[in-house]
Parts: sequence; structure tokens; C-alpha cells
Amino acid sequence: MEISDITWYGHASFKLVDHVSGNTIYYIDPYNFPNTLSFLEPADLLFITHAHPDHLSPNDIAKLVKTETVFVAPPDCLAKLAVNNEKVSVSPNKEYQVKNVKFKTIAAYNTNPARLQAHPKVNNWVGYIFYVNGGKVYHAGDTDFTDEMKLLKGENLDIAMLPIGGPQYVMDVEEAIQAANEISAKITIPMHYKALLGEGYRQAEERFKRGVTNSRVEILPQIS
Repeated sequence: MEISDITWYGHASFKLVDHVSGNTIYYIDPYNFPNTLSFLEPADLLFITHAHPDHLSPNDIAKLVKTETVFVAPPDCLAKLAVNNEKVSVSPNKEYQVKNVKFKTIAAYNTNPARLQAHPKVNNWVGYIFYVNGGKVYHAGDTDFTDEMKLLKGENLDIAMLPIGGPQYVMDVEEAIQAANEISAKITIPMHYKALLGEGYRQAEERFKRGVTNSRVEILPQIS
């Protein structure tokens, strides 16, 4: 799996290109695509982690849908999608195969007492591990550093995408450093922080790069 196969559109929004399966296009949590972004390849598979509007954005999803697009998401997310496309309902900590594409779900929720209501465990929201281009790519969704994530070191992940923006929604930088070092993916990509941190985002990036020692941190350019 190469970094060049990943595009970051900001926040938790990514595109993956799966060359092994025939240039299959995956999108994850598409959100806030600027009107100046003139070309977006349509999605073969569109993954949603949870039902918050900065992850489940109908306006942005509409820019990516074709007749063959398959939606993959927890059931409460699928219920909000007014589309006639094929829908695959997922729940945490299970393995799936859709159109010869294999992936796994990982529970995504808050454990910090200050933000338990942002992403309750009972909602059964998810992150995803994608088996793509001969590698494993983990998108954590919105989450704290959970017990399920502590087991991911055994997955030998190639790439982990972790939220670092805190404070009331997801892991902050220090918590994300702990998670990244425990997971020990070959590469860790921070996400879900610029909009939350404003002008402080560069300081967060630098702190994350200094603190993560068991993985190589890559700051992706944001496409806009």
C-alpha cells in the first residue's frame, strides 16, 4: 500500500484507490468538498463511520454516487441515506466482503468521561480496516483510545489514520500519540484536527510527529 493511493480531503474524509481489485475507488466519510473541487471520481464503495453530519454529509455524498455505488455503514447511518443503491449494514468487530473487497470493522467510541456522550459505545459506530493493494489500512473514525484499538498491534497495519483534534469529540494529541505508539502501524496519518484546532493545528502536527516513535508520521496534503 502506497501513500500515493490515498487522498485526504480534510477532516476524516479520504479516498483510497484499490489497484489490485481493478482501480476500485473507496471514499470514507466524505465531507465539506469545496465547490472549486472540479473533479471527483465516483465511488465504487462509500464507507461511513457514524451518523454525525461531519461524517455523514448527504450533499457531499451526492457528488460521488453512481448507480453502482455500494454504501457501507452502521444501520442508523443507512437509514438517513435517501438513495436506491445497494446498502450493506455493519456492526463493530466483524469481517465483511463486498464485491470481492474485504474489510473489518473496529468499534469506535469515547471512553474519556468528558466526552462519553459524543460517541457512546452503545451506538455501535465503527472504524474500518481495509485490505487494499496488498496492505492493511485502518481508518479509526471518531474515537478515543479503546481496548479494541489496543489489540491492533497484532494486525501489523501498514497505515493507521487517527483523529488527534480533541478535546470534546475525539482523542487529543497526547492521547493519539499513545494510541499510535501502541498500534505501531508502519505509517500513521493524523486526521480530524484542523477544523477543531484552528491556527493551532501546526503545533499539533509537530507535537504528534515528535511524540510518535513506533511509527512514521505522514502529514498528507489536504486537497481543496
